[in-house]
Amino acid sequence: MQMYHIEYEKPTVTLLQESGLGVAEIAARTCYDSFENSENECVKHAMTNMDTNAINSIENSDLLSNLAWVHHHHSIIEHATLSFLIQGTSRGVLQEHARHRLQAISVRSTRYTMSNVINAFVASFEAKDSFTFFLEKLLGFNLFVISDQAYLTIEIRAIYDKLLFQYHKDNTFINNAVAKSSLPFLEEHRGNAEALFEALQCGKKKRNVGDGFKHIVSDNWKVDMVVTFNIRSLKNYFDLRDSGAAWFQIQWLAQAMKEVTPKKYLKLIDKKYKDV
Repeated sequence: MQMYHIEYEKPTVTLLQESGLGVAEIAARTCYDSFENSENECVKHAMTNMDTNAINSIENSDLLSNLAWVHHHHSIIEHATLSFLIQGTSRGVLQEHARHRLQAISVRSTRYTMSNVINAFVASFEAKDSFTFFLEKLLGFNLFVISDQAYLTIEIRAIYDKLLFQYHKDNTFINNAVAKSSLPFLEEHRGNAEALFEALQCGKKKRNVGDGFKHIVSDNWKVDMVVTFNIRSLKNYFDLRDSGAAWFQIQWLAQAMKEVTPKKYLKLIDKKYKDV
């Protein structure tokens, strides 16, 4: 049997925010009342002369390193956090990613962001070949992680068929799919799919199409999200997901997140960076 290679797009990750190591060292020094032992002057004098700007600029902490690698006392590093913008991962990865409990996660809403798809479907009724019109529009939206066109034709056909099934079953479909102010376009551009699509795209969007349309998407659907981890939880994430045992798509995400994670944090959670 001939092997078939499927093309994928990898996610991109941007580090949005880092809290720094200083708060974590202050927390540790508070536990042991050992401020005078810090190699960081701003920590040494923190209880009498608090300089939060200097504390938040700390690049290294011998105490945190000792706690992490000698005593394996990782609760202290929960006070350091990182926030990432993740673009173009899949809903399949989202399901895996969300199993990591200790994170803040905000994900691109399906119900509020699929008006392009709905507009393409509604406009397709005015085309000679409804599915071909719908297919061409969706291929231009870059909605999927798998980018192979032969595969996407199958995927988009399934989306089209599910929408068509719903259209025939639900006599309120159009009112739920199209903003009230855009409904006149359906009469105005009857018989001209392209003009109707452009009018719907330029008109007011039906922002909340409700949960009724969410079932059309698959695990291949792209999602964007912002996630915030404390670095103890990030260690757990990297240990499990930057691993040959993890699903390859979430490995890609973990690797991309690690690439933008500053070394001062990786030195506390990844042995490869411990002595860098």
